[in-house]
Amino acid sequence: KGRRIRELTAVVQKRYGFPENSVELFAERVENRASCAMAQCESLRYKLLGGLAARRACYGVIRFIMENGAKGVEVIISGKLRAQRAKAMKFKDGYLISTGEPKKHYIAEAVRHVCMRQGMLGIKVKIMLAHDPLGIMGPKMPLPDNVIIHEPKEDVPVMQPNAEDQAQGGYQGDQ
Repeated sequence: KGRRIRELTAVVQKRYGFPENSVELFAERVENRASCAMAQCESLRYKLLGGLAARRACYGVIRFIMENGAKGVEVIISGKLRAQRAKAMKFKDGYLISTGEPKKHYIAEAVRHVCMRQGMLGIKVKIMLAHDPLGIMGPKMPLPDNVIIHEPKEDVPVMQPNAEDQAQGGYQGDQ
């Protein structure tokens, strides 16, 4: 648990030239792990390093994300998966937008690299978050093309005119 933080501290110190023991990093737990693309990318990475088959690992991650309320997810894994020849595998589920202004708010994306025995593998995870009016679990802004259909209002029944009114033919002038 603390090893990862020590590694990151050492990386920051070396990268920015800080003296030893002058940098302290604090980590906070992600409140919704399933909607964080970075966390899911890391999870998939460790599954692959642990020796789990690529297809099974990807489907496990997709199922976990979709069960926790995401609108859609796409996982792309590319590199030398089994054979010597490199290929890319795409796994998708649900609804995923890919262009426009809402992409900035609704899509969480992360890329990670895994150093396997045969070579490097690339992992890309895209998660489309669901709309949340409170803005806690997803974006507050609704999708621009989202259509809301309201229930029809109660109609007041139209009354039949009386027999006296019909005798004049609707004209109330001279009689």
